[in-house]
Amino acid sequence: MLIGEVARRSGVSARMLRHYESLGLVRPSGRTGSGYREYSGEDIQRIFHVESLRAMGLSLREIGRALDDPGFTPSALVDDLIRRTRERIAVETELLTRLRRVHATDPAGWEDVLHVVTLLGALGSKSADARQRAALASVDEVPVEALVEAALGEGDPNVAGALRWALARSGDGGPALLAEGIGSPVAAVRERAVRSLAEMPGDEATALLRNALASPDDMVRGYAALALGTRGEADAVPVLVDLVVAGTNDTDAADALSLLAGDDAAADRIAAELVDRLARDTTGASARGRVAQALAGVPGAGSSRALQELLHDEDRAVALTAAYLLQLRGMG
Repeated sequence: MLIGEVARRSGVSARMLRHYESLGLVRPSGRTGSGYREYSGEDIQRIFHVESLRAMGLSLREIGRALDDPGFTPSALVDDLIRRTRERIAVETELLTRLRRVHATDPAGWEDVLHVVTLLGALGSKSADARQRAALASVDEVPVEALVEAALGEGDPNVAGALRWALARSGDGGPALLAEGIGSPVAAVRERAVRSLAEMPGDEATALLRNALASPDDMVRGYAALALGTRGEADAVPVLVDLVVAGTNDTDAADALSLLAGDDAAADRIAAELVDRLARDTTGASARGRVAQALAGVPGAGSSRALQELLHDEDRAVALTAAYLLQLRGMG
């Protein structure tokens, strides 16, 4: 079969076939009497082998080695192709994400595009100062998805604070994205997500924080409860009591309980919860002392009765604390 016929049937141009021949990949087995290249059935089969390997992403050099080296082991090459393909997909995915984020800002001109690209690049800078400046300048400038991604990956506390500030002032979509982060298998990401969500305003964020109270992660539940306590959400009380007893952010938890004790009924419920924890748990003197301090911020008869019980505590420091707090209430 002559080269023109081979090109027509195989879909490989005559020019490419000559290039294959110059590289030694496919050499026609014969020549006609007039000197034209003549390809045998085996030659054509080899052409299809070359094209198949090209479709897999092999270079022409690798194809030549694969076809002619008897000791060639394809598994190593395929492993390398998988690695390179994954790297290429990662690069292309990152580019696509960045393009979508630029598009989402609806730029009016190239200056707007360049400004957004600069901010996105700065959010990923190795310099903490550059990331912080970009975070503070990013409100209404970059999509919320970019801010959430940066916040979930930020380890510097100052930059993280700036990103939380920016997220709290960003548009819709932030709370739901942060809630996804709460389900991350990485503890640090879960913490960043719930702390960012705690600073987000609005009913959506509040609802998602309520959901976080059921998290198996103590840290997630704690931050959610602290945020909900300041929002007047009574669902947070059990977790806040846990924080007081455990000594984890206990001062903030006690303050939140005090805020929630806004009426007699709420105050009595909170006092009962604290007393119940003391009755159910074998707690040390330090925990009982923290409960006494928390009761100090809870008004009403329930908390006063609990403090009177602590007057007889076996630990003198706890008893003295209870006596002092009762004295402040005029009951000493």
